[in-house]
Amino acid sequence: MPTPREAILTALHARLSTLPGTVLRGEVLPERVPADGLLILRDGEPGDPEVTLSPLRYHYQHRAEIEAVMQGTDRDAAFDTLTASIGSKLAADRTLGGLCDWVEAEAPRPVDMPVEGAVSLKAAVIPVVLHYSTADPLG
Repeated sequence: MPTPREAILTALHARLSTLPGTVLRGEVLPERVPADGLLILRDGEPGDPEVTLSPLRYHYQHRAEIEAVMQGTDRDAAFDTLTASIGSKLAADRTLGGLCDWVEAEAPRPVDMPVEGAVSLKAAVIPVVLHYSTADPLG
């Protein structure tokens, strides 16, 4: 049985996988970006938890990251559509099916990345804060 942290990250990946484009988890950036975009979920950092003692609970604000990459001649509009669809998917169920207390994305900071001999990429890291509690910091 997966830990709460892994269950939440798996559910987030599954939610993102329903979007158009290719969705990976923890992979390196491939040589080619699919025409409909690429999302890579990074597990991120759980940070230091707040602790309550009775009962013992560890309350995390885990910061995962979604790398969003778009390439093509109309990449600005396509990138905007892709990032807006991420927000819509997360807003549809902020608890990921009851696995966490709250899921919230932060605004992306897009950058244009030149590619020698090809159309440049538009990319951004989108931080996603996962609020959840566990009985064990390793669980």
